[in-house]
Amino acid sequence: MKKILIMLIVFIMATGCGSKNNFKKEYESLNKEDNYREISIPKKNPIVYSTASEIISKIKNNETFYVYFGSSYCPWCRSVIEKALEVANNNNIDKIYYVDIWDGAHNEILRDTFELNEKGEAVATKLGTDEYYELLKLLDNVLDEYTLTNDNNQKVNTNEKRIFAPTFISIVDGKAKKKTTGISSLQTKSQAELTDEIKKDEEQQFQEFFTEDGLCQDESC
Repeated sequence: MKKILIMLIVFIMATGCGSKNNFKKEYESLNKEDNYREISIPKKNPIVYSTASEIISKIKNNETFYVYFGSSYCPWCRSVIEKALEVANNNNIDKIYYVDIWDGAHNEILRDTFELNEKGEAVATKLGTDEYYELLKLLDNVLDEYTLTNDNNQKVNTNEKRIFAPTFISIVDGKAKKKTTGISSLQTKSQAELTDEIKKDEEQQFQEFFTEDGLCQDESC
């Protein structure tokens, strides 16, 4: 009987059940660490752990869903995640697939890294994964250009787009429809206090994002 119970627990863990509480644990585990904003993740939340490969497959299968690219270590992610989940819950969003953009679970950074060389040109110092570059193509229509800023405060184009953290994207029938970071223009620093005005701005952005017509109306979401 004990063996059966243990096998059942292992199966539940392997199939992703309880992942929502794992997300709570992951993000709240940094609350007592220096330089990390203290946040509270609700036990009832729509987060489902995923991978870049799984998101690519869902897009190619013409599915409809939400995806969140971020990281528990990302200060801007920690600034918006509470409001994102609050609004999602209020709108009865069942699932938001979560991809750790830094992929801490596999000790691998999905994205590439660019730096400015002596000539002031943007050059890649580290390549991203194959899955990351495929995501750039599949999500191209909603992504922003990736630029670096030089010493003269001038923007230097990397000639590619970027999946910044945080990024929330709605996918409808395999097509990227809408994107938001949820970050308020009133918040100029990642560690700044989240005033009532900032929180209201975040809420407005996520309310607009999660009430997009035609998205997540069936069990496939």
